Amino acid sequence: MKISKVLGTGIAALSLLAVSFQVEAADIPRPVYKGAVRSVVAYYNWTGFYVGINGGYGWGDSDWTVPAVSNKPTGWLIGGTLGYNYQVGSWVLGLEGDWDWADIKDSVACGAFSCETKNSWLATARGRIGYAFDRWLPYFTGGAAFGKVEASNTNPAAPGASDTRTGWTVGGGLEYAFLGNWSAKLEYLYVDLGSFDCNASCSGVAGVASSVEYKANVVRAGLNYKFSGPIFSRY
Repeated sequence: MKISKVLGTGIAALSLLAVSFQVEAADIPRPVYKGAVRSVVAYYNWTGFYVGINGGYGWGDSDWTVPAVSNKPTGWLIGGTLGYNYQVGSWVLGLEGDWDWADIKDSVACGAFSCETKNSWLATARGRIGYAFDRWLPYFTGGAAFGKVEASNTNPAAPGASDTRTGWTVGGGLEYAFLGNWSAKLEYLYVDLGSFDCNASCSGVAGVASSVEYKANVVRAGLNYKFSGPIFSRY
């Protein structure tokens, strides 16, 4: 009898403990599984207006028809830049304009005298298309080019002439956003300003036509500051 009472009491106690544990387990909050955590990466955003400065070196070719000579102007240029970029995904579309003071010139002997070609200023209005790798932006560019081309001769009978030319340009570059809204770039442009009629002012003979052609290569560096648009985007 005592053993059966002890067993009965033990079984009853175990039953009560089991019920108590079940009630407490029901009250414990269970985590809700919502899937793996998705990482979001912030990328530099190129959208916005910007201004900057640029400077570099130019070298090219200039052909005169009369006298029949050619020279190779070289020299430096420096100026300002204004532009706007719009980023869609990783693609960056933009418009950019610049104006540079230039001292690109060369002279060559033409008979007993000297014939010089000089480019005293250069401006461009271009479109840009690039593909952004976060803060790195390689791009292609092309559009219109403008500049003043001067042809001079030490011959008193052929004082020379100058003309403001309109031509075209194409090139490419690489830009890097190194600090907040600041970016630096390195680019190459091929510039063709065509030719202009210099006539007797270059030939030195009345009624004898003459023309002067000018083409150039430009390598320059630039520093830009972006005014508007978010610095980062998430995608």
